[in-house]
Amino acid sequence: MDVVVEHSRIVDVVSVGEPHVPIKERGRPAKGTREIDGTGMYLLPGFVDTHVHYGDPQKAPDAEYCNKLWLASGVTTVRGVPAGSLDWALHERDRSEKDQTTAPHIYVYQPTFTGDGWKPQANLTPELGREWVRFLAGKGADGVKFFGGDPDVVAAILDEAKKYKLGSLAHLGQESEPRLNARDATRLGLRTVTHSYGLFESLLKDTTVQDYPADQNYSDEQMRFGQVARNWNKIYPRSSEQWNALIAEWVKAGTVLNPTMVIYSAGRDLERAYTAEWHDKYTLPSLMQYYQPNRENHGSYYYNWTSEDEYAYKQYYRVWEDFLLDFKNAGGHVTTGTDAGFIYQTYGFAYIQELELLRETGFTPLEVIRSATLTAPKNSKAPNKPTLTSASSAPASGPT
Repeated sequence: MDVVVEHSRIVDVVSVGEPHVPIKERGRPAKGTREIDGTGMYLLPGFVDTHVHYGDPQKAPDAEYCNKLWLASGVTTVRGVPAGSLDWALHERDRSEKDQTTAPHIYVYQPTFTGDGWKPQANLTPELGREWVRFLAGKGADGVKFFGGDPDVVAAILDEAKKYKLGSLAHLGQESEPRLNARDATRLGLRTVTHSYGLFESLLKDTTVQDYPADQNYSDEQMRFGQVARNWNKIYPRSSEQWNALIAEWVKAGTVLNPTMVIYSAGRDLERAYTAEWHDKYTLPSLMQYYQPNRENHGSYYYNWTSEDEYAYKQYYRVWEDFLLDFKNAGGHVTTGTDAGFIYQTYGFAYIQELELLRETGFTPLEVIRSATLTAPKNSKAPNKPTLTSASSAPASGPT
């Protein structure tokens, strides 16, 4: 086959003969400006990482570091949630589209009530939520992100975002779960649920709020993340009426699940994440230092992680993966994202691990590739934006 690529898009695929015999020159497309022999390789649309953050001066000060690790791993489109400060992210998005920098295509999603030029307000109201969305739309952002909040405010944000054709994604923080779990948020119009927050809380069996220990302190991140996995046996079981009903509701609503399983995978096996072979060569010393236990660094919470914590996470992943598999098999969309730059997960390498985790979940290799190349861009772009993908080659012996 000859594959014709123009301006980073595959525009034609032409048969030039049969396997195992010389190519027939007659009928080949017009010779291009550059020809690549793809023998022994796979040609794939570019991978899409639907949950990224660039670094900062403390851990990875140059955007080029992230960009080149993503591109080297086949990632040609990213969704920043956020990529960085709003004006900076918009500027980098425009530079990428004009080929003024070597970087993936960038979609800009901004967290609630933040942004260059936005004055924070203490009393958050539905009208203020609408005003914030209009501010983002005027800036040219692609979507909104929130961490939970008052349901009335969230409803106003999602309604206004729909009017302005902005995408929506939520990391539903545990402190908001009593009033806004994932099922509640999607009923208000949320498009994408990222991580697993709110999913397990939507299926709690004997309580309506997770039964935290009396000394639970959300600001102590080892307690915060350690308790996440303790929900694995507190929910309605697989194939129960409640389990199946939630899947059916989300499939019907077009809800997208963006699990980012890789970012929590160190919880299952801390030693494996800490000693990954690429750290010595590719993880910046400043980033590796950021990963170390530190009360002030987000995600650097392994002070005295125990085998009981790892056991809980192993069980948690088993149930989480079962839900993702059943959701996918029912027609639901599962996308690929990493949230790299935290918890021993380095840009690019984390993406390949996320693909491997989808395979562990039970996705076939072709379903994994579909999540990375077709499902992801379809559900990551804002409704008023074209889907952006580029050609990317990977060795035939690669992980997919």
